[in-house]
Amino acid sequence: MKLPMPEALEIHVNGRRHVTHAAPDTPLLYVLRNELELNGPKFGCGVGECGACTVLMGGKATRSCLTPVAAAARTPVTTVEGLGTPRVPHPLQRAFIEEQAAQCGYCINGMIMTAAALLADTPHPSATQIRTALAGNLCRCGTHLRILRAIERVSAAQSIERG
Repeated sequence: MKLPMPEALEIHVNGRRHVTHAAPDTPLLYVLRNELELNGPKFGCGVGECGACTVLMGGKATRSCLTPVAAAARTPVTTVEGLGTPRVPHPLQRAFIEEQAAQCGYCINGMIMTAAALLADTPHPSATQIRTALAGNLCRCGTHLRILRAIERVSAAQSIERG
């Protein structure tokens, strides 16, 4: 007996329309990685505690391992691949490179996406606000100070641009 195929679900990721036949309760992370072949969001803990799977949904940092794909039918999704390109990186991506903020790189997706949401809401966060925003993102390599410097670099550059 053949199981019926789930209905088509339209989602918008990185400014592009995609159709998935995944069950509506499938974690968004699985669709991003397995169907759309976007490898920025990582599977870390699977329970929303590490931040490796963070994406932006409607501009808000969201754990894609906990978010059903059906939620993406209502809200556009941006992954780290959608922030910038290798030729024209997003200011956060550029700052992370310049500060050498990645060691193993596993947490960087979540750090960048969380920082992007923070800077969109609070263009000039204090060091405490940055630390608070990143508190739910785990990094075991010890590049925390470089990560903080990268975010502060982008915040300072935004001040100059608006100044």
